[in-house]
Amino acid sequence: MSAEERATDTVGNARADARAQGGLTSEWMPYLPASASPFAPCGIDPASLTWGETVAPGGYTHRVIARGTHMRFDDPTGDANAHVLLFNAHEPWERLNAADTVKIPWQAYLGAGHPLLSGDGRVLATIVDDTSGRHDALFGTSTDAANRARFGDARPEGPAPSGRALFLKAAAKHGLGARDLPPSISFFQGVRVAADGAVEWLGSAGAGTSVTLVAEMPLIVLIANVMHPVDPASGYRSGPLRVHAWRGSPTLPDDPRFAESPESRRAYLNTLDYAEACGL
Repeated sequence: MSAEERATDTVGNARADARAQGGLTSEWMPYLPASASPFAPCGIDPASLTWGETVAPGGYTHRVIARGTHMRFDDPTGDANAHVLLFNAHEPWERLNAADTVKIPWQAYLGAGHPLLSGDGRVLATIVDDTSGRHDALFGTSTDAANRARFGDARPEGPAPSGRALFLKAAAKHGLGARDLPPSISFFQGVRVAADGAVEWLGSAGAGTSVTLVAEMPLIVLIANVMHPVDPASGYRSGPLRVHAWRGSPTLPDDPRFAESPESRRAYLNTLDYAEACGL
């Protein structure tokens, strides 16, 4: 019997082996407690963090966050691409609607002040700060078929995971499945559409940019950190993504964002009405 086999050949040995690995860490994991994160955003007290994590290139994460939570994404290398889906944590059949997210503000390109809408006319989250300006609400995430055709692989654990495959894994942790996954939005890799309909790839704004959202409702957040589907790079390109969250306040009527436009005001009023009815 080999030493590796002896390490788990009895219950006692298996327990000792498991406990010996308890202190092992990876650079791709949540920081527990969140205050232990070595990358706490500048100006944020680490003790106030409710989520701290570095998501691996080609990795995914998920979390339930409270109304008013501020969630910040950081791209330390310029190669991250945070594909994001949002769900009402209490009633997850209410979810991000990318079409309404660009329709209600009359703006196809995401940036600071942009509300992220559900199909029920409510604001799930708002972008409150953005130093990147390179995002996408039009093209969604990558699929298994597209990645297999382009890279020869799309497995979640493989060298070229698709965003769809990773979203399915994240969704399953919350009792959700394939039918629950709408088109996503993404941050840190920009795309524009020219007047003739041609796709213009902007790519990254470079290393060290960030985006911060505020949750207007309790949310289930799913994130797939994968290559953008229209990125023209010859190989699979992805970099680490940092995620931090802390408690705060949602957008309220005295905030200028609340009445940015008649359409935005109605969406925020719908959200506030729902929150008050639910005692949030």
